[in-house]
Amino acid sequence: MADYVTSAVIDSDLAYETARYCLMDTLGCGILALRYPACTKLLGPIVPGAELASGVPVPGTSYRLDPVTAAFNIGSMIRWLDYNDTWLAAEWGHPSDNLGAILAAADYTSRLRLAAGEQALTMRDVLTAMIKAHELQGVMALENSFNRVGLDHVVLVKVASTAVATGLLGGSKPDIINALSHAWLDGQALRTYRHAPNTGSRKSWAAGDATSRALRLAFIVQRGEMGYPSALSAKGWGFYDVSFKSRPFQLSRTYGSYVMENVLFKISFPAEFHAQTAVESAINLHPEVASRLDDIASIRIRTHESAIRIIDKKGPLHNPADRDHCLQYMTAVGLLHGCLTADHYEDDAAADPRIDQLRSLMEVTEHEPYSVDYLDPEKRSIASSVQVLFKDGSATAEVATEYPIGHKRRRSDGIPLLIQKFEANLATRYDADQAQRIINLCKDQKQLEAMTVPAFMDMLALNE
Repeated sequence: MADYVTSAVIDSDLAYETARYCLMDTLGCGILALRYPACTKLLGPIVPGAELASGVPVPGTSYRLDPVTAAFNIGSMIRWLDYNDTWLAAEWGHPSDNLGAILAAADYTSRLRLAAGEQALTMRDVLTAMIKAHELQGVMALENSFNRVGLDHVVLVKVASTAVATGLLGGSKPDIINALSHAWLDGQALRTYRHAPNTGSRKSWAAGDATSRALRLAFIVQRGEMGYPSALSAKGWGFYDVSFKSRPFQLSRTYGSYVMENVLFKISFPAEFHAQTAVESAINLHPEVASRLDDIASIRIRTHESAIRIIDKKGPLHNPADRDHCLQYMTAVGLLHGCLTADHYEDDAAADPRIDQLRSLMEVTEHEPYSVDYLDPEKRSIASSVQVLFKDGSATAEVATEYPIGHKRRRSDGIPLLIQKFEANLATRYDADQAQRIINLCKDQKQLEAMTVPAFMDMLALNE
């Protein structure tokens, strides 16, 4: 990991172009989250008044904070609505979660350099760091399942962010190794806040917590703190023996730019990614079903094993975090409304009794070919199908969706919609002139890459 961060040269134009779209989408998701008080109540300085005049700007706000706290703010905004990019393999996760640490570290370093009469980092450096963070998190996830031992995927956000942030802060290869050892030494987050009976809003700020911890570890090592060479492999006390059932990690490919080039975007709706295809199928069935809700006898959902393990939920759903991780809830909303937005997870929308009525009629089963294709590195499909059966014996067609619109195989269809999503998200926070300046910049690869990080971050700030 340290070799890759310090020495690898990324020569893929596709990776840089995709990273630009990823930057746009990720920032837009964070800006949209500022509409929700449950998110904004967690933002700002750690205690009132602890702001810095020359601190890291938090996009869409007037906050300027120390880099550790800024990483928490940016990371929490990004992940709040479960709407940013996704990577699915033996482990899953959201590689753009690392952007909180990347922007905070790059901006902080740049302002120090400018104060010393040196050159600031550019947004090309940010895109490079994004590609590398995606790769570190995503390649580790290909064959190593942390959820199967009860650990949350944000461990990989912390590890990837620690590596790239230490590099952005000027750390050497030994510094990165030492910082990574601390990241593995940390007690890792349990997944229980993503599952019944504990599903809650911590899952929306867990990535922000991971990115801020990564920066904290990077700063500690920069002060000369020692590392721990066998943090993973120490007999009895290392991560492998304590937390990973004594299995060393498996890595099937070298680090390059594979993950960024193949990352999955959530474009059409904010739904846990294993549900994207079921929701798309349900929305396609909406015109045929919406006027016949009382006639429905049953609803059949066939999907892949990971979807069943993570988001197959029956019984009461207690909050938005519970609902956006319930396959049946999201599918029901798609059938009922023909769309799915973040507002559909709020209490007012969930009070509609028709949603739970539809949920009670659903049967979710694994379709083994879908599970096989989900893990096939040449396919990486996320397939699901939905069929509605009526009381008179008639039925809709079984509508299957193999690849969601955010998949690499549907990039040509997806990118125009991703840009529309970005523009709509910016409009929820910025006035028309500021939003248009941001949009024009982000659409121009060369202009964006040449801009300094502080100039970019200042463009995203609000002066309130």
